[in-house]
Amino acid sequence: MVFFMIPGLSFLYSGLSRRKSALSLIWVVSASNAVCIFQWYFWGYSLAFSPTANNGFIGNLANFGLINVLNEPSPGSPLIPALLYALYQMEFACVTVGILVGGIAERGRVLPAMVITFFWLTLVYCPIACWAWNINGWGFKFGVLDFAGGGPVEIGSGVGGLAYAWVLGRRQDKELQNFRPHNVSMVNLGTFILWFGWLGFNGGSAFGANLRAVMAMWNSMIAATFGGIVWCLIDYRLERKYSMVGFCSGTIAGLVAATPAAGFVKPWAAVIMGIFTGAICNYATKLKFLLAIDDSLDLFAEHAIGGILGLMTNAFFATETVIGLDGVNTNVIGGWVDHNWKQLYIQFAYIIATCLYTFVVTALIVHYVDTIPGLSIRVPAGSESLGLDEVEIGEYANDYIEVWRDVMEPTLTTTLDHRESTLGTITCAVGRSQAASQEISACNFQVHDDLHVRESDAGEKPVELEVLQGRRGARISVIA
Repeated sequence: MVFFMIPGLSFLYSGLSRRKSALSLIWVVSASNAVCIFQWYFWGYSLAFSPTANNGFIGNLANFGLINVLNEPSPGSPLIPALLYALYQMEFACVTVGILVGGIAERGRVLPAMVITFFWLTLVYCPIACWAWNINGWGFKFGVLDFAGGGPVEIGSGVGGLAYAWVLGRRQDKELQNFRPHNVSMVNLGTFILWFGWLGFNGGSAFGANLRAVMAMWNSMIAATFGGIVWCLIDYRLERKYSMVGFCSGTIAGLVAATPAAGFVKPWAAVIMGIFTGAICNYATKLKFLLAIDDSLDLFAEHAIGGILGLMTNAFFATETVIGLDGVNTNVIGGWVDHNWKQLYIQFAYIIATCLYTFVVTALIVHYVDTIPGLSIRVPAGSESLGLDEVEIGEYANDYIEVWRDVMEPTLTTTLDHRESTLGTITCAVGRSQAASQEISACNFQVHDDLHVRESDAGEKPVELEVLQGRRGARISVIA
């Protein structure tokens, strides 16, 4: 179920982007999954969970290449073997880097992103996972309550994605104008695939078929529901429209908040958490404008802020009644509802340490990878206009949009007949970009949703036609 979250992320990110970069995001999420599997097998699991390391910061290489990882009791629970635990935790890491690489949306090169993924897992994710979940980690000993990854997964990916986007820089101004998701159906599909996988993500963190797992799944469902409703209502207040993207965004924010809290709180606390998360994360999407960072997929607003809210929920509402439902953690106390007042500063200190460490180290990794010859992290301005699908991937998520892609004839012709296909309606054979641009400007054509070409109507918004120099000569690009 957790592995199924990878295609869910791919579809979500692809739907939120422009058509011309939709497949690049599917590719980068999928490829980061492969890099993570290798890293986790190579030394990632050992750096995060080796039980013989006692520095409290990061593990050692005692379990390098999964050496001596077989049927001994796992760090997470004595009821499951270490080999199974390593596999399950690998999927957590895969989902985390899948979220992180969304920071490159529409302007980042994919090869440097894979290099960054390997180093980020090693220097950021593994240490933070060690802090919270390794029996010798400083956070674990300090008493941090982080059920399924508010620190390593959510703050790690959200703050890390913000740092990545900051070093990468903003998209061109014209790429930011009139931006909207190209396929909201894909956004919805990706969201519900993620929701399904998240039940395994949070429920499985109880490490057994027990009541704590069921409680975690219930809390995840409740938080997601209220988060989606509240986000959608806030958007309706402004636009008087019931936004599908808004509902999906709120649902994900609720699931993010449930990640660190689902196995610690009762359902009534999940209701409160979902409501506050939906509202606060909605308003947090404005922070990218204040920070002047082009966090195009709102990784910080949803994952970092949502994870912080979930961790703080534990400080107030975590209870030993829920924690002990797994039959293993029967001596762990909760937060304020259990009169454990110090849990507030414990959670707060953990949040501050995780945020600062993640941002600084991620920014340094991205910066230094960018200085390596051949690993420039950003595509040129002209390539950004063409789209990452053409420049980086060479394939397209929806190939029918590119019916004018390869131009062979040396003359420009236009057909105004109403036909079944766009190719039958518009035929553009371009010999030289300048001449074609003059012809198109003189024609003043407009593309409509019914895929026909008509003369421009003053009451309708025009569609910009640009002649761009492609790999095999000039071509026509329709920018909607």
